[in-house]
Amino acid sequence: MKNITFYGRFENDILAGRKTITLREASDANFSAGDKVCVSRYEDNVFFCNIEVIAVTQVMFDDLNDKHAVQENMTLEQLKDVISEIYPGLKELFMIEFRLI
Repeated sequence: MKNITFYGRFENDILAGRKTITLREASDANFSAGDKVCVSRYEDNVFFCNIEVIAVTQVMFDDLNDKHAVQENMTLEQLKDVISEIYPGLKELFMIEFRLI
């Protein structure tokens, strides 16, 4: 099974099904539809759930919209701020859509 980490601040949203995508740079998007993935917190590598990848699609930073923000459980402004903080200056992202299993 593959592994992925999320910042701890996203754990509750993932477990509650409020966060259903993650936006990553190319090197963090090596997943395919159907992959089963172990999820841990980035800060301490503690496992907290398993997910199944539904789809992986390219999205440009400038094309992020309210739908992406809802899937991330944020406002669009918050989403763009978080992405800019994590990946400063990055314009090409990959959206990993997932569900809890």
